[in-house]
Amino acid sequence: MTTPTVLFVCVHNAGRSQMAAGWLRHLGGDGVEVLSAGSAPAGTINPVAVEAMAEVGIDIAAQQPKLLSDSAVQASDVVITMGCGDACPFYPGKRYEDWKLDDPAGQGIEAVRPIRDEIRRRVEELLASLA
Repeated sequence: MTTPTVLFVCVHNAGRSQMAAGWLRHLGGDGVEVLSAGSAPAGTINPVAVEAMAEVGIDIAAQQPKLLSDSAVQASDVVITMGCGDACPFYPGKRYEDWKLDDPAGQGIEAVRPIRDEIRRRVEELLASLA
């Protein structure tokens, strides 16, 4: 069995998609390949997203926002967009999901914690569906 590849996409690839990728790397280990990207990537990752993940022992500080590419979509088995209406290339045979999540950009840690926890819940469901 091949290792499934999951791509998380949001506009800036600085908050939601980075937290989701962090959770999936943490919970999925070597059982899943994790990618994340954005259609208009920010210059840096959201520091509040980094702080929120650090609170649960997951370090995403070294991650960099990346530009979404066709090749990343083609390499993925599952493409998850983060409620940002991204124009994502569509390829037959891929599983697409859209997760409606509040945007942590400009929010304080109190607002970002519930987003982080909701992302964890969805990543756990995703992992169960890949097993």
